[in-house]
Amino acid sequence: SKSPSPRPNMPVRYFIMKSSNLQNIDISQQKGMWSTTPSNERKLNRAFWESSMVYLIFSVKGSGHFQGFARMASEIGCEKSQDWGSDGFGGVFKVEWIQKERIPFQFAHHLFNPWNDNKKVQ
Repeated sequence: SKSPSPRPNMPVRYFIMKSSNLQNIDISQQKGMWSTTPSNERKLNRAFWESSMVYLIFSVKGSGHFQGFARMASEIGCEKSQDWGSDGFGGVFKVEWIQKERIPFQFAHHLFNPWNDNKKVQ
């Protein structure tokens, strides 16, 4: 499905997407798609339709870095991908990568998430 038209009075949403490995990030950057667990799908789809823009900030678990960020470019559908090689993932959706760069968490140490008990953003 297509991205909704820009809604200037709607909020911009940000999500940290944790990947279990760097290979999934590489696949996403090459193919412009992502897949997440079914438990995240409803939250992301809702944000996609109720926000002016949804940014996804990617990090590999245990890496101590962000690997870049992308814009969510479609809602999450029912189609699954074999690229991730796991039955634990839901449908795929399009992402448009904006920045592909390793950034240490220490560069964001001044950012805190008020929706996660004011924990550091990492």
